[in-house]
Amino acid sequence: MDKHELHAAIDDAYLRYQPLTRGEVATYIPELGRADPELFAVALATASGRLFEAGDTEHPFTLQSISKPLMFGLALEKCGLDTVTRFVGVEPSGDAFNAISLQAETHRPHNAMINAGAITITALLHAQYGGETFDIMLDRLSQAAGRPLTVDEAVFESERRTGHRNRAIAHLLLNFGMVHDQAEEALELYFRQCAVLVTCRDLAIIGATLANMGQNPLTGAAVYDIVSVRSMLAIMFTCGMYDYSGEWAFRVGLPAKSGVSGGVLAVVNRQLGIATFSPRLDARGNSCRGIEVCSDLAGRFGLHAFDCLNVGSSFLDVVMRTPAY
Repeated sequence: MDKHELHAAIDDAYLRYQPLTRGEVATYIPELGRADPELFAVALATASGRLFEAGDTEHPFTLQSISKPLMFGLALEKCGLDTVTRFVGVEPSGDAFNAISLQAETHRPHNAMINAGAITITALLHAQYGGETFDIMLDRLSQAAGRPLTVDEAVFESERRTGHRNRAIAHLLLNFGMVHDQAEEALELYFRQCAVLVTCRDLAIIGATLANMGQNPLTGAAVYDIVSVRSMLAIMFTCGMYDYSGEWAFRVGLPAKSGVSGGVLAVVNRQLGIATFSPRLDARGNSCRGIEVCSDLAGRFGLHAFDCLNVGSSFLDVVMRTPAY
């Protein structure tokens, strides 16, 4: 098999969807509205450490909601499964990512992939680690990416200044005892984690780290334990694409998470991390180009988790055994 086939596939997808101009750049966070809508990148990283990329893969953008499953995994390890699930559910909500709503009986957020759940997860970490919390969070994100990451202070300040809806969610959580009484401090941490800068290449490596049972394939660092990775991928599969998650599972069939800055991260378990970046979003907050690229690659290589022929696994096994060039 031609060892260049996977690279040719992402080059083809990049060229095919570059002309797509559907969607709008996010503006509810003013600083995000400054993004160039023409930016576009695709990157794949294998669990053995090979990297394939096309487009603007070194352009920095903020993680936004892609930080949610990564912090969920951190909380599982630092706070324990019983504590986390006492405060955050694991059911798809069917609502918008920023809905001001909780489960009717338990008053928990529906899951950790919507804002209410993610704010609760950050508050759990803050309750345990106080002033050290963000250093711990940033260190884990940096380990997953394989390099030191930083914060876009302009985006952080923009979110903090205009994040009134998230502030309302935090106080609703406080009212029902889902977060501790330092809700404002926890909310600031949440804004800061969303403003961590990555590139599309970083996202692919983060995906490969999850695909590689929690070990970064480039650095060899043990970033997440296997049990946490299983939980992270499960919640990404059922809830990671907001109120498009069901259709994503049907069409693409991969654990994934999107962010309103334009990133999409998808994982082929034990094999591959897929990342795309394009700031034009659909009405649900997902990257229009990102959805199309991931759907294209999943169909082309049989990557859907329930593909009956399992053709993706055999193809990628050959790619990953091929020496890097």
